[in-house]
Amino acid sequence: MNATTERSSSPPPPSHAQRAATVALTALAPATWGTTYVVTTELLPPGHPLFAGLMRALPAGLLALAITRVLPHGDWWWRAALLGVLNIGGLPLLFLAAERLPGGVAATLSAVQPLLVAGLAVAVLRDRPTAWRLAWGVLGAIGVGLVVLGPAARLDVVGVLAGVGHTATMAGGVVLTKRWGRPAGVGPLTLAGWQLTAGGLLLLPLTLAIEWVPQRIDAGAVGGYLWLGSVGGLIAYALWFRGIGKLPVGASAPLVLLSPLVATAFGIALGESLSLLQTLGFVLALAAMLAAQLDAPSLTSRLARSRPAADPIRSSVDPIREEPIQKEQIR
Repeated sequence: MNATTERSSSPPPPSHAQRAATVALTALAPATWGTTYVVTTELLPPGHPLFAGLMRALPAGLLALAITRVLPHGDWWWRAALLGVLNIGGLPLLFLAAERLPGGVAATLSAVQPLLVAGLAVAVLRDRPTAWRLAWGVLGAIGVGLVVLGPAARLDVVGVLAGVGHTATMAGGVVLTKRWGRPAGVGPLTLAGWQLTAGGLLLLPLTLAIEWVPQRIDAGAVGGYLWLGSVGGLIAYALWFRGIGKLPVGASAPLVLLSPLVATAFGIALGESLSLLQTLGFVLALAAMLAAQLDAPSLTSRLARSRPAADPIRSSVDPIREEPIQKEQIR
């Protein structure tokens, strides 16, 4: 038996312009998610977080499946289901937090996600965060806290627990998405469709059993559901999963700081104003997020130098870039 090994050369590292474009596109996802709070409080009928999560997930997921016409195969059936539970199934917790807390306060809870991701990455990805990376995560959370927390902040225990729960599930989804990457030939839209469908199918029986459909859905609510399912759902998750696959986990996780900052910006548009301390927090959060992006290329270079080359027989995914590589073909 003759064995012929086909090895593909490693792709060149992305240029600064390419990486900046990837960061910008990925950042659109958490920026869009920052609108969830104002949409929930201003447009959606109250008391239906399960239905809101269902409308954000299932229609968008089924549309993606109809467009791509690609279903999971092998281990990706259970992987897609688990990722759907983590990334999508916790959406009702987000809407519950948005209903019970002021938008800025609810959004602040997501600011701890980079720290949760850093902790999970140690166990799952064997990625030890640098002291600087942890410092940026802490400073970002402090900055967001200065923006949206204060004496007037109304803290509801159920809302806080719901917000923390959603942040934790999303952190787990980010790390596992980075760990598993995508199957060969599967794009981010397909991966988003799998997860949105899986999460939506989980929420469907719960919604019908617990909440049912709101008695009154006006034109504003229809527009809100369409926005959450299209731009805030299918498009945002496709961009997010694309970015997770291309960026180091230390660069993608801090981008979630945009969500509370966008929520705060909408609050200002609705008549709120920022104090000097809040302005300082806004600048601090943006600086921490930018610093994490500037530190990420050096992190990737260190990982590339320290890790051994992937064995083409034992691995079909490059451990650094999560890109498929060719296996040995036995003739």
